[in-house]
Amino acid sequence: MFSNILVAASPAARNAIVRNKPNEYNLAPETKSWKGYFPNPFKILTGRQTTFTSITTFISSLTFVFSPVGMTSLMGEIVGSRTKGAYKKSTTSLTVMNGVTESTYLAEAIIPLIAFGIPLSPVALGPASALFNAPPVYSVEPINNLHTYLSTWDFFIFGFIGIVIASLIAYPFSMNYARKASVLVLKFVSQEAIVAMFIGLACLLAYNEAEFLGIILTFTVATVGGLLNRILGVGAGVQFMVFYASSWIMLQLFRF
Repeated sequence: MFSNILVAASPAARNAIVRNKPNEYNLAPETKSWKGYFPNPFKILTGRQTTFTSITTFISSLTFVFSPVGMTSLMGEIVGSRTKGAYKKSTTSLTVMNGVTESTYLAEAIIPLIAFGIPLSPVALGPASALFNAPPVYSVEPINNLHTYLSTWDFFIFGFIGIVIASLIAYPFSMNYARKASVLVLKFVSQEAIVAMFIGLACLLAYNEAEFLGIILTFTVATVGGLLNRILGVGAGVQFMVFYASSWIMLQLFRF
């Protein structure tokens, strides 16, 4: 996204992305293959999609210290490259990516919390950090958080309650109204607003980590990553994993 903005700002390269008419989006018609409000996922997904999703979610759960976004993109690209047909490729990739997203975020929050009590994953360090370290209630030095307050059975019981609530409310709601929500966004939310929201979020997180230097580094990485994808075709999943491990790689290469 950021590389496209830079290309648009360059007089020499601008013609590569200039459009003479607005983009056209074609949404598939509303085709509900189930009756009632609660759809059965095993009847909606094909056997191939179920198999791919099960394997990739299992693998991504084991790699709970890796980047969740990177694992989602990487698994989606791997499965998509092994699926023929535009429609089957897109639906299978999206199915796998959705499953991997859920499994990685859950695994990266729950496994470090139950097993160690310290944040060992990007999710535990970010969105779930309050479960580990929220002074003066929770702390990691010494470990005094949900890891010490709840037993394994407590985690299982409360986790199961969350699964039941999500299965009864969030899952059927999203399945029945996903297309209507997509139409609403495409009609009434401009693409510029979405782009501005993502840039603003990136600036907020970067500034929180390293102030203005963090913003500069973030946009530098965004520029390099976008150009690698546009010019050399390097996938987003591979780049996420490389950038996530870049500090360790540089340490091993140069011993800084």
